[in-house]
Amino acid sequence: MKTHRLARVAEAVREVASETILFELRDPRVKGVTVTRAEISGDLQHAKIFVSLMGSPSEQQLTMHGLRHASGYIQSKLAKRMETRFTPVVQFVKDEGVKKSIEMTRLINEALGRPATPSEAGSADGAAEEEPTES
Repeated sequence: MKTHRLARVAEAVREVASETILFELRDPRVKGVTVTRAEISGDLQHAKIFVSLMGSPSEQQLTMHGLRHASGYIQSKLAKRMETRFTPVVQFVKDEGVKKSIEMTRLINEALGRPATPSEAGSADGAAEEEPTES
């Protein structure tokens, strides 16, 4: 199958899953979820939806359980949106990309001798510079 078609289907899956999770799911376990990307198998039978989760590890585990529970509902929403012979079976995967990028930024800043959070350093430096100019 052509890669551009797979990319279009993957984007449609990501969009439908994101909208459904954000606006239609009423499960209290599912909160703080961001759909980052989707991958579709070549035969359009399986879809992996990568999600970034907020909260503690126990809250993340509870959220993943809620998402697995809602996968049938999300799959039915996909069936209504897509005009394909098969509706992909949805599987949710926790995306560690955001967590890893934050950790890499922290390590780079630590190696360069910069403060851990630039926003705190900017507010502290800004306050120190403003006081002498005003007096």
